[in-house]
Amino acid sequence: MPEYYFAIASKNFLMKQEPVEEILRERTNHYKNIKKEIDFWFITNPSLLKSFSLDYIKEQLDEDYAAVISLDIQFIKWLKLRIGFVTIGKFQSNYIFS
Repeated sequence: MPEYYFAIASKNFLMKQEPVEEILRERTNHYKNIKKEIDFWFITNPSLLKSFSLDYIKEQLDEDYAAVISLDIQFIKWLKLRIGFVTIGKFQSNYIFS
């Protein structure tokens, strides 16, 4: 079962207060340049996030949250340093993002 890493915060914070779109666009371009497959996703669907059994995170956040999910722990750690006010963690799932 693959292990996924995430940075999660309020949707408002990630979409309006921080340049997450720009960060993900730059990373996507970098991956294209080095011919690497995308291994991260920006998720705004609360139902999907709830399905990953992140109950301990839900206590820390409002209902309105979003997350960057990745197979690369270093990217998530870097994201935490870059944008600060996010909670990071990990989970395992057979769900394959595409």
